[in-house]
Amino acid sequence: MKALFDKVSNDCSKIVTKTYSTSFSTAVKMLAPSIRQDIYNVYGFVRLADEIVDSFHDFDKEALFSMFESELKLAIEQKISLNPVLNSFQHTAHKYNIPMELIDSFMNSMRLDLTKSIYATREEYENYIYGSADVVGLMCLKVFVKGNDELYEKLKKPAMKLGSAFQKVNFLRDLKADFEDLDRTYFPNTDLKNLNEESKQTIIKDIEEDFREGFEGIKNLPLEAKFGVYTAYIYYKKLLTKLKRTPSSEIKNTRIRVPDYQKVSLLANCYVKYRLNLL
Repeated sequence: MKALFDKVSNDCSKIVTKTYSTSFSTAVKMLAPSIRQDIYNVYGFVRLADEIVDSFHDFDKEALFSMFESELKLAIEQKISLNPVLNSFQHTAHKYNIPMELIDSFMNSMRLDLTKSIYATREEYENYIYGSADVVGLMCLKVFVKGNDELYEKLKKPAMKLGSAFQKVNFLRDLKADFEDLDRTYFPNTDLKNLNEESKQTIIKDIEEDFREGFEGIKNLPLEAKFGVYTAYIYYKKLLTKLKRTPSSEIKNTRIRVPDYQKVSLLANCYVKYRLNLL
């Protein structure tokens, strides 16, 4: 029975999420059960694509990515895939009418990571952010609004801003790995070899503005999604605060984290504010 295979597929996407991101999986647990699995399915898909371009250095990454892309297209067309993660994703994509434009934009940005190492202009940087992060936020928003097109259009820009903020925080946190291990420079007009406080604060100011606009959307999300998205927002805001307080020289040489005990405290505070309707 295909239902059994679909269950296995969903379980695979859930395992991928929990294994690769404990912070994100914690936020997903705060979503209503009715939408939780579909967000696992979206994350599983984007995680696999990202792993191909970032991690599989001993293999032909371009060939692997092209094969993954072909399997993705067939999964969408045929509504089934023997790749369990793609099988679960195609189900969510059809269930919520996720546009192919969003899926294609994401894959285009991931493909850039195979060959492009420097984003020298603001336009290149923003186009990459749109494909690698904004559209992921929009895919999730499609799930959150459950077919309410009017609400989707209303929350579209804030969802993109929140996706941008999360991605830029990741870029700043992973500065050392991206630059030294992957030879990538995402921030335009920034000399990462000589990153100073002024450059760092310029980047942070940009992220803070994205967070400000993104938060306005969180306040208007359906109840099923609000607490989970707010939890992710608070976690990334805390990470940005730590980055803001960390000297630029240290950011270049280490990966800043939020300790588990602080995550527990953040989660408790999020829950109180949510229950008291203080968002």
